[in-house]
Amino acid sequence: MTTNRLVIRSIRKNLKMYYLYFFSMIFSVSLYYIFANLQHDSSIVTLMSGSVQFSSAFHVAGILLMVITGVFTIYANGIFLRRRSKELGIYQLSGLSKFWIGRLLIVENILLGVGGLIVGVVVGILLSRFFLIILMRILEIDKVFELSFSILAVGQTLLIFTVLIAITVIQIVIKVSKSTLKELLYAENQKDESKTIHPIISGLLAFVGLALVAFGYDLSTKIIDNLDALFAYMLMVLATTILGTYLIFRMTIGWALYLYRRSKKGNLGLFNSLSIAPFMHRIKGDANSLTIITVLSAMTITMVSLSYSLYYSAEKDTRLSMPFDIAFENMQSEAESFLTDLDKEGIDFYNHQVEGMRFVGEFTPHNSQLEVVQRTIMVFPAEPLQEAGLEIDIPAYGEAFHYDSRAIIEENEYSYPIQVEFENKTLSVTDLEIKNIMNFNLLGMQLVVSQATFDDFKQEVQGRDNIEILQIDTFQFEDKDQLEEASLLYMPYVEEGVYMPDYHSVYIEAFQFFGVLIFITAFLGFVFLISTGSILYFKQMTEAEQERRYYKTLRQLGFNVNDILKGIVLKQLFVFIIPLLIGISHAVFAIRVASILVISSILVPTLVGIVLYAMVYLLFALFTVSYYRQIVKKVI
Repeated sequence: MTTNRLVIRSIRKNLKMYYLYFFSMIFSVSLYYIFANLQHDSSIVTLMSGSVQFSSAFHVAGILLMVITGVFTIYANGIFLRRRSKELGIYQLSGLSKFWIGRLLIVENILLGVGGLIVGVVVGILLSRFFLIILMRILEIDKVFELSFSILAVGQTLLIFTVLIAITVIQIVIKVSKSTLKELLYAENQKDESKTIHPIISGLLAFVGLALVAFGYDLSTKIIDNLDALFAYMLMVLATTILGTYLIFRMTIGWALYLYRRSKKGNLGLFNSLSIAPFMHRIKGDANSLTIITVLSAMTITMVSLSYSLYYSAEKDTRLSMPFDIAFENMQSEAESFLTDLDKEGIDFYNHQVEGMRFVGEFTPHNSQLEVVQRTIMVFPAEPLQEAGLEIDIPAYGEAFHYDSRAIIEENEYSYPIQVEFENKTLSVTDLEIKNIMNFNLLGMQLVVSQATFDDFKQEVQGRDNIEILQIDTFQFEDKDQLEEASLLYMPYVEEGVYMPDYHSVYIEAFQFFGVLIFITAFLGFVFLISTGSILYFKQMTEAEQERRYYKTLRQLGFNVNDILKGIVLKQLFVFIIPLLIGISHAVFAIRVASILVISSILVPTLVGIVLYAMVYLLFALFTVSYYRQIVKKVI
């Protein structure tokens, strides 16, 4: 039999084993091509106006996508090589040389790889427009873009996956050249066992794992208060959390199951023997892969939840920082002209004038532990702001409220009340609100006082050179559909070199940026999710084949399929649920730290992200149980 005929026969024989690997290859190639095509598409580049932020986001995401695809492909290839070890041993036993066996596997791998690469690129080309439409829907852009065919994207995809195929070829050569005949014949039945450790040491390391994770969690809560040492804190959190996670899988879970088995005096029964016992024996050997899956799950949930939170709260956060749609500062003639333009276009609006003061004052912290600092301060009376539509309280006479939408992000270290002094006049700032009462582009710290306090303050300081009287002309638009038209009318009034944004422009810019961000993170999250789920699925497929003879014995003893499946289902819950729950726990603490980037609540977006991830992830558990069912049914 020629090599070519044997290759074809081998592929047909192992089709059931390779179909998932081939599908995964197609899936990885198509998604990578789609991402590369969108990254290089001229319409997308034009839409994003060559923004460095968008370019960097796509570049970093492309690297992450390449890394996870490479790890997944190499890992999957290793699993399938192990499952075919017995077949390779038989070839060697029949007199075929290692060189001939290696050539057989390499030809198979290249055929499957090239086939998957070609089909994947074709599928990617066909689906590219679909993903472009999704991106446009996220950005709420009605304009139809024609997605161009990118030779650069095809070349980039071919290069990356050609290198991956070459790496898998090297993997095959190492496997065949270094494996002995005995190792090949019995590799499928070998478990990932590890050295037995004394129970006392296991118990100690089990608690160390929990302690490291707890320490990492506690350390993460202190990052906000130590942003000057952000990088060091992040490294320590990552190191302790990942090491602790590894020890939990390597020691803690196994030790807890050991105590449970000892409490039962070794009499676990059929149900626990099919679930707890195999899981207990394999958990130490699977610690590496389970740790990787947990970390990837935490990364995915964190990325998707945080980006969705930013996207979900873009409008609310923009409104908190820009309470007025448009605000003119000391530009009365321009404001009147703009008002006339609005009337001509039939745009409904509310216009109010708010008087204020700006000066450089001194902050004296109440606890006197911080140095006195000088800040540019704006003071406004509360009553006119209420008339302009803002929901704010009126401070007591002589007191003020501080409004700052970025107080958390910018580390407001002040403990209220704070004394603000300007020459001989003193204000007591009693409280802080996480929002603005004037658009953020207006220079100065924003304080609100009562009208009486403002009038007295103004009377005392009026006429002095070091104080500026402000007149802010504010505009709010009743019909939100007219915001874009009003924004266009406002553009001619923006002085060159002066930052005078309007609400609509800022919101659209933030909305589009976070829209692209959630598209990228969802794309990456989908790849991470499929990769982690597939790794677990491939591993459980291997274990199912190793345990086939046990199921055959149980069936011969009279146990029915459902009895056996009850134990198998519980085992799969352990395998899939434990990494998921630990990953969610890690993600919750990571999101809590990153929540300073979002002014409004992130509870709903986080819950949505976790639920969606868990739903798709657990589909692989159902696929695994279905695979086990087929094996149990067909053993006799």
